[in-house]
This record gives sequence, C-alpha cells and structure tokens, in this order.
Amino acid sequence: MSDAGALALISVAEMYAADAAAARAGTPGLTLMENAGRAVADAIVRRWASRPVSVLCGPGNNGGDGFVVARLLAEAGWPVRLGLLGARERLKGDAAAMAARWEHPVEPLDPALLDGEPLVVDALFGAGLARPLEGVALALAEACAVRGLPCVAVDMPSGVHGDTGDVLGGAFEATLTVTFGRRKYGHLLLPGRERAGEAVVADIGIPEAAIDKLALRVHENAPALWQGLLPGPGAADHKYSRGHALVVGGDGAHSGAARLAARAALRIGAGLVTVHAPEAALPVYAAQLTAVMVASLDDLGTALADERRNALLIGPGCGVSPATRARTLHALGAGKRCVLDADALTAFQDEPGALFTALGPDAVLTPHEGEYRRLFAHGGDKLSRARAAAAECGAVVVLKGADTVIAAPDGRAAINANAPPTLATAGSGDMLAGFILGLLAQGIPAFEAAAAGVWLHGAAATAFGPGLIAEDLSESLPGVLRNLAL
Repeated sequence: MSDAGALALISVAEMYAADAAAARAGTPGLTLMENAGRAVADAIVRRWASRPVSVLCGPGNNGGDGFVVARLLAEAGWPVRLGLLGARERLKGDAAAMAARWEHPVEPLDPALLDGEPLVVDALFGAGLARPLEGVALALAEACAVRGLPCVAVDMPSGVHGDTGDVLGGAFEATLTVTFGRRKYGHLLLPGRERAGEAVVADIGIPEAAIDKLALRVHENAPALWQGLLPGPGAADHKYSRGHALVVGGDGAHSGAARLAARAALRIGAGLVTVHAPEAALPVYAAQLTAVMVASLDDLGTALADERRNALLIGPGCGVSPATRARTLHALGAGKRCVLDADALTAFQDEPGALFTALGPDAVLTPHEGEYRRLFAHGGDKLSRARAAAAECGAVVVLKGADTVIAAPDGRAAINANAPPTLATAGSGDMLAGFILGLLAQGIPAFEAAAAGVWLHGAAATAFGPGLIAEDLSESLPGVLRNLAL
C-alpha cells in the first residue's frame, strides 16, 4: 500500500462493499471476523498489562468481533467477563459461530459489568450504527465516562456515526479504537475524532484490490497527498519564476489582515508579493512591510493585465462592498488563480450565483461556518457540505475549523486533523489564506495547494506551541518545511 493509499478514508457503505468483495474473492467472513478480533486483542496486549476486562458485545458482527477478543484474551490468561445485548440464541451467521467458540459465561449487558474498574472493550455497534444510543448501552457509555475507565472500541466507539462523526445521543469515549482496512470519515470528523482516541488501522485480510476498486475519493490530509508537488527552489530559479502574488488590502485601520497574508505568501515561497491598497493607506503598509511591495489599489487593473502576476488574494480587511464584488469578479475574469476569503465571500451573500458563475477550478474559497452559510444552503455533516459546495460553485472549498475539510469540484476531499487549539487566535485565518496564495503562485494545483496550506498551517502552529499569535505562524513555517525536506 502506498503512503497516499494508507491515508484513504472509507465510508460505511464502501466498507461493506469491500467486505463483500473479499468474500467473493475467497476470504470468508468468519476469517475476517477472527482476524479483526485478533487485531483488537493484540492491540490491547501491546498497550496494557494483564488486568480484568469486560467485553461488551452487540447483537451483530461487531459483537462477533467482541467474542473473538474475549476468547483470545482469556486464552492468554486475562480475567474476562462478557456481556451481551440480547439473547445468545438470537445471534446469526458469523457472530453466532464465534459465540459458539466462547466457552465461558455470557452475562446480560448490565452496568454491573463495570464493577472492579475493568478495561472495557466496546464491541456493541461499531461504525454502522445510524440511530441514537439508548437503554443499557447508553447507560454503560455514560458510566464508563463518569468512572474514567479505559475503553477500547472495535471499529468505532458505539454511538458515533461512522460517516459523519456525529454523536448519536451519547457515545463511548475510547482510549483506543481499532478499525479495519481503512479509517472511516468519523474517525477524523469532530466530535467523533475526540471520542475515538488513538485510532489505528488493522489489516484483517481484505484484499487491496477490493479496496482499490472502490476508487476512494476522501483522504486524511497529510504530506503524502501533495508533498511531491511542493516546488523546492532550483538552481535556475529566480524570483520571477516562483510566481508573483497580489493581495488586495483594506484601509489603514484594517490593514493587518492583508499584511499577515502577504507575509505568509512570501514566506511559503512566492517569489514576489505586492499588496494593493487604498492610496491613503499606503504609508501604513509601507511602514510595516519590507520584502513585500505596496502599490495603489488604483493600479490593480494594470497589475491584473500582467500575466506574470499570476495569483491573487482578496477579502481580508477589504470591506463588504460593491467595490469588493467588482474587484473579485475582475480578478476571476482575468484568469488569475484566486483565493477568496472573508469579505470577498460575504460580499456575494445576496447573489451567490454571480460569484459561482465566475469561479473555476483554479479558485479556492476559504469560508468559516458563518461565511459558508451566507453562500450555501446545503445541510448535513461537514464533509458532505464541503463536497456539495465545491460541486455547486466549481471551485475548491476549504471549510475551516478544527476538522477543516478541503473539497474539490471533482469529488476529491481531504479531512485535516493536525490543527491545534492555539490556532483560535486573531489573524490565523489570514495567514492560512496567504499560505494557500503563495502555493498557488508557485503553480501548485488548487486542491493540493489548499490541502498543503491547511496542513502546513497546523504544523507551524504545533511547532511553535503555547503562546501562539498569528505572526508566529510565518516564523515557525521554515522549520516545518525543513523537516519535510529531510
């Protein structure tokens, strides 16, 4: 499996299809279940010393996996109790076969299974649950959390939707989740990511060909997706060959956003960066910027006519106005690679179709949730909304947050998971827009530029650590890029 292949994420329906394909290819479901249970048991033995374990089994295949975990841990000498939701005689198929191999008592599912502070194995429902957790299952999830018991989830913490990451009424909080074949979307989307704890993937014998045939379109955002496209400076390069990025700035009182973005674009590798701002504000910009050039906003039209100026950011600090709308449409009409953020998005809230008509695959929109709702009416989970928005507007959409989703019009998407909470600071979004702008200026395709910018943004924040303010991101970035190059 390639590095990029390991980053692929799978939906619940796609996972069922891969299981079925494995069976058709000659790998029985019973073998897959045995391998799944063994993977969970092995993960437990690697992380914990022998201790009391309570395995909570559901009435389906997830419960069948639990019977395997219980049997293997008991054979290894661990004290194991097993609780079953429902009657043993009502189990069917592979789950019934695995229950028959369990030679110890089967207890009714009950909070008493948590007595003695055991390690809990949640094998109740897994990723396929699509209804709220209720009854004794919900009571056990809540009791585990209250008591702070370590929990190992089989496939997905019960109560977390495998495709959306939503918590369905309540859910187990896992210390470790062992999933199979590939991670599900809900392992990365919030709040599911927090409930899953450490999520590891086990190979249980599903042929790679069965997964490859699914042509998975969603990945975790990580360097393997785009690192090969990052242009390291070559011996023959000069500043003009590395792209000339333009940033549209606001008046003097709102100059900070554009200044942050411009510095970010230059730091990430654009050869030249020019801020175009109102004439009266130019002294403010010139006093704060050195390697970044400044020019009058009145000269923007001339700059856009120059093919060497190949990428533009508009929105941060520009103001929600007809002028911002007009400049955005002008830049798009000039064929520039564009990043649209903040005011450039809100300026079209009354007529989003006018923006969508002008957009193309070289444009990147970077809305937060509020800006998204001003332009798009799609409901549902974050991944679905980002993909639907990208398909509707024909551009790359970066739906920001702690679990930022990057979506392309062709259906590709990446879920980002490396953003630390310290990014919740003024100006960090402007720095992100600048990172993406600088990568676009260097010729990286829009989807990969957006994905790389988002990941590098998170990595720079993590590398800096506590006390982060937006300006620190561009200063921390070189160390991140250096490590990528090693």
